[in-house]
Amino acid sequence: MTIATSTELICFLILSSIIVGGGIGVVLIENIVYSAFLLGGVFMSVAGLYLLLNASFVAAAQVLVYVGAINVLILFAIMLVNKREPLKPIKGLKVRKFFSGCVCAGLLALLFRVDITTKWSTPGPQAIGEIATERIGEHLFTDYLLPFELASVLLLMAMIGAIVLARRDTRSIQLEEIDPVRENVIKSSNSNVLIDQSPD
Repeated sequence: MTIATSTELICFLILSSIIVGGGIGVVLIENIVYSAFLLGGVFMSVAGLYLLLNASFVAAAQVLVYVGAINVLILFAIMLVNKREPLKPIKGLKVRKFFSGCVCAGLLALLFRVDITTKWSTPGPQAIGEIATERIGEHLFTDYLLPFELASVLLLMAMIGAIVLARRDTRSIQLEEIDPVRENVIKSSNSNVLIDQSPD
């Protein structure tokens, strides 16, 4: 085993452990802000795996799109919809955890089965070098243009929904903190009733 191969193996093991540990942390940590930051670390580690595969453009796109756009969008949505109410106990939580664990275990077993039974071609196809960026751009703006645009519209709708929910929560909290006299004044000022101020 050469130095390059051993270094690549060590980097792969480190990045894989970060991905697995970060993914488990995203699911198990109760603080949703920490989960979002761990998700960013998972995305960065996936970009590192792409670099090990000599896919530099895909790694850069991973950092720009997932870390720089989607993860930041998730953080903004979490901060905007930061409700100040305690979490209520959920009925049948143990049963839900059991069924979700069964589904996850089944998916994991299916992935292991695919990994073991598939005859992977080694070595893979030859790298095409700088032409890879052109090929990816052609596929992105021809074959996969509709899913790409739908994903951007979906993210925009999610951001607008988070802002609307945050404005409602902020307004309800502000109305609860002020006294009833000022609340009536604010409600009357927000209504569209025209007051006749002409002299008698």
